[in-house]
Amino acid sequence: MRKFLVILDDSRECLNAMRYAAMRAAKTGGSVTILSVIPPEEFNHWLGVGTLMREEARERIEAHYEVFAKWMRDRQSVDPELVIREGESVAQIMAQIKDDPEIGVLVLGAGDDGGPGPLVSHLSKGAGGLPIPLTIVPGGLSKDELEAIT
Repeated sequence: MRKFLVILDDSRECLNAMRYAAMRAAKTGGSVTILSVIPPEEFNHWLGVGTLMREEARERIEAHYEVFAKWMRDRQSVDPELVIREGESVAQIMAQIKDDPEIGVLVLGAGDDGGPGPLVSHLSKGAGGLPIPLTIVPGGLSKDELEAIT
């Protein structure tokens, strides 16, 4: 089964990437892995504070994930998997792709204002060296437009 890897972060463009991944998975018999990366700089504090911040970050991610997961289950009949990693985003995305050989497509959302976003910029520059295809979903697409292209 082919998995679509989509990144959960605080960006607006994340929404269209989630929708696209779920719609494609539903129509192709695939599944969705949602990856969220906690940056290391969030924990450069005293040990106890860093541990508490890490726990709070995980709780925020899980709550955010549940919103997307509910929509995917209810609307697309796709039951996504959540993976939380810590470290630098690009390195963790590449590590997840390496660690899970079923991942067949990386789906990223591009911003519709102010440029495509740092992940899209970084990963698209080296897209020829990626081990899987990269799909970039424009942030300005409507739900109907997403439905039409999936």
